[in-house]
Amino acid sequence: MSTIDDRLALRELVDAYAHHADRRDPHRQAEVFTADGRVTLFDGDPDLRAPIQQVQGREQLVEAFQGLMAQYAVTTYLNGQSTVTVDGDSATGETYCLAHHLHDRDGVRNLLIMAIRYLDTFVRTGTGWLIADRRLVIDWTDERPSSPQRQ
Repeated sequence: MSTIDDRLALRELVDAYAHHADRRDPHRQAEVFTADGRVTLFDGDPDLRAPIQQVQGREQLVEAFQGLMAQYAVTTYLNGQSTVTVDGDSATGETYCLAHHLHDRDGVRNLLIMAIRYLDTFVRTGTGWLIADRRLVIDWTDERPSSPQRQ
C-alpha cells in the first residue's frame, strides 16, 4: 500500500468517527478504535493542562459515546485540515474539527460549538487502520440560543 493510500484510509477513518457520531451509532463509532483504544479529553492545550477524562476499551467507549449522544438532540461534526505522518504500520495525525451540538436548556434551544483537535496515534491491523490513542483537545467553545429559520 502506498503512502497516499494510507493517508486516504486514515482520513476515511477519522471521518467515519464523525459520521457515526452524527448518525448516533456509538457501537460503530467505537469500532474505529483498537479493542483497547483510548480517548483522553483535554480542555485546552494538553501540554499545559491535565486531562479531564480518559476512557479506554471499546465497551467503555460505547458507554461514553451513548452518554454524550443523550445530551444532544443532534450533532454535526465538520472535519477540517489534517496532517498525517505514516511510519510503516503506525501513524500519527492531527485533525481539526468544528463540532456543532443542539440541545435544550430550560426550554430554550441552544447551539454549542466546539473547536476540537484530534491528536491521534493509528495502527495498521489485519483489517486496516484503527485509532489506538486519541487525545481530544477542546480549544474553545461558544454557546448561544438557536432559533431555526422559518419560511
